[in-house]
Amino acid sequence: MKRQRDALKQYQRYLPTLQLKKQQLQMEILRQRTIFEDKNREKAKKRKAVEEWAGLLSDPTINMRPWITPKKIIIGSRNIAGVGLPLFDHVEFSPAEYDLFITPLWVDAAIEALRELVSIRKEANVVEEGIAILRHELRITNQRVNLFEKVKIPEAKEAIRLIKIYLGDQMANAVGRSKIAKRKIEAAVLEEVAV
Repeated sequence: MKRQRDALKQYQRYLPTLQLKKQQLQMEILRQRTIFEDKNREKAKKRKAVEEWAGLLSDPTINMRPWITPKKIIIGSRNIAGVGLPLFDHVEFSPAEYDLFITPLWVDAAIEALRELVSIRKEANVVEEGIAILRHELRITNQRVNLFEKVKIPEAKEAIRLIKIYLGDQMANAVGRSKIAKRKIEAAVLEEVAV
């Protein structure tokens, strides 16, 4: 019975912590979704701006791919309710080295705009990855909350109830046996006195 009571106390002590973690994860998922949607809107806006002069990029003499391909994506991390989330910092690009006399003037603006677009895409990818991590952790936390609320706590309460009933029955039986034994002893004493 003590083991069951201790387990019940432990479950009831941990359940609020798990519920708080669940709420924090839900709030963070909503926040990350908002950020993700903002990044997608920003990406669409930049893309539309780039499409206005995208015809210039078809010039076969200018290969911009090496200048807009990320050299390194810097990602930090932060902790939300015990979950490590990736945190986008910035994207590093190789320096764009080209002949200023031969290359058209619009290339500088194109490189800058395309690098911003690539950075926004990478940031949106990192946010999306964070949302996936949060959803996975929320699912696990939900399972634990349900396990405690719907299985472990009711099981412990039921076990305690059954143990109490059993102990009550044992006590009633013991009282009954002691009364019977007392009557037999009294009967035996009366027989000795009568003899």
